[in-house]
Amino acid sequence: TAVDSFDHKKFFQMVGLKKKSPDDVKKVFHILDKDKSGFIEEDELGFILKGFSPDARDLSVKETKTLMAAGDKDGDGKIGVD
Repeated sequence: TAVDSFDHKKFFQMVGLKKKSPDDVKKVFHILDKDKSGFIEEDELGFILKGFSPDARDLSVKETKTLMAAGDKDGDGKIGVD
């Protein structure tokens, strides 16, 4: 897919994340939290697609920043499991 074409809302709808149980969402979160810090930081977020498919592309810087802004509700530069 073309760079800067990633739409996080469509992606999460496509993978059915809203239909997952809270425990399933936590399992996905822990897979994406590569450094096991309890948070997904911007450097981990760029590789989110590879958590779903190993041959997926990395997100662009712009896509990563957009996704971080959508998920970082308290503005601390990271996304918690909640």
